[in-house]
Amino acid sequence: MKLKIIDEVFFQNLEQLDIYLKDNVAGAFGGNHRSKKIGSSSEFADYRKYVPGDDIRRIDWNVFSRFDKLYLKLFLDERQMHHRIYIDASSSMNNKKEYALKLAVAFSYLTIKAMDKVTIYLLKDKKAIKLIDKIVGKESFFNAIAAIDDVSFSSDSHISEAIMNSSTGYGNGASIIISDFLTENNYFNAISYLREKHRDVVCIQLLNEDEIHPSFKGKSILYDCENKNNFYKENIKKENLKAYELALKEIKNNIESFCISRNATYLFVSTSKNIDKVILDEAIKKEIIK
Repeated sequence: MKLKIIDEVFFQNLEQLDIYLKDNVAGAFGGNHRSKKIGSSSEFADYRKYVPGDDIRRIDWNVFSRFDKLYLKLFLDERQMHHRIYIDASSSMNNKKEYALKLAVAFSYLTIKAMDKVTIYLLKDKKAIKLIDKIVGKESFFNAIAAIDDVSFSSDSHISEAIMNSSTGYGNGASIIISDFLTENNYFNAISYLREKHRDVVCIQLLNEDEIHPSFKGKSILYDCENKNNFYKENIKKENLKAYELALKEIKNNIESFCISRNATYLFVSTSKNIDKVILDEAIKKEIIK
């Protein structure tokens, strides 16, 4: 299959990576999870508080009549994990589009190779648009990813509204958000919301090298790619670049600190780094793959 963004060489590298993971890492992304997971079998496991969006058919009305509070019945199950990957498809991500898509495909491929299922969303404005939906197996995966060629990155980024308005599921897998997180709009609520749903949350901050270490100097006009009315016109000097690096460091620290406070995982990635190295060096170290 010849794709514009995802080609045969890329998948050959993923196959080699998968072989390495099988030989060296136990249970990459799980698969055939035979532990006591919460699911839909007939064996009762526990209760948990009702969260808006849950299936109301699972509410225990006897408990409600006694305590005037909504609780769901949970049961033991042997089930597949359902991983959800959210790609920020706003204008600021357009220069990182190819890398973001390849990174999402890499995690998706490892998921289906582990016999799990995956859904990929594009976050545009306040919507989470399904790019591929509940894919299981290699044949379905290869058929579905052809849609990647038609993806466009544009508009603004409203990560929290988009994710919270979508179907996120409860527990049962990882929720991976791929974004530069360079936005004034709220994304912290999405992280909290997913953790309340007992999802394993991973926030991957993706930046280009010129965003990490800008090198331009002299008279410049810099436009906000998501809002052209916002621009910075200045004679850029060394102190301006230093101030930018300090501001970026604060943004990174804020995201990482918030993730730690919510028991989520933060991963910083430069597009200059090979994706297989990101997975081998960073994802395993952060226990995203274990």
